[in-house]
Amino acid sequence: MKISTQSRYGLRALFDIAYHSACRSTQVKDIASRQAISPRYIEQIFQKLKKGGLVKSIRGPAGGYCLTRKPEEITIGDVVRAAEGPVQLVSCGVTRTGTKGCERAAECVTTDIWREASSRLMSYFDSVTLDDLCKEAQAKGVERAVDEHLMYYI
Repeated sequence: MKISTQSRYGLRALFDIAYHSACRSTQVKDIASRQAISPRYIEQIFQKLKKGGLVKSIRGPAGGYCLTRKPEEITIGDVVRAAEGPVQLVSCGVTRTGTKGCERAAECVTTDIWREASSRLMSYFDSVTLDDLCKEAQAKGVERAVDEHLMYYI
């Protein structure tokens, strides 16, 4: 199994809002610049994250996207589920799209192994928050960008 770029980039974008913007409204162009991700792709990902209840959009000149919850309340698992849907390492039995999976699922002895592995992976993802990533970035000495909307000119 490979986590898609939508999950990976979505997590980077949410981390960016939490770390560089102190969870205030952040414009996609700023996130794209700091994270080296296409602004169009971030917009696509944010549609899923918005639907998943992780971000909201704010209109206007100082608009952009902001988190709907505090960074310590948003987990990697939340981001992965919003971007990917339910995570299954192996599609045994009936798949998440409702199509029939393996015909041997009923008598297969490995089905429970894959189900447990998927569960443990998501438990780990659910144990790490955006706040944890921000603390990790601080410990690594990642510089915080100064937001344009916080600059005052005289």
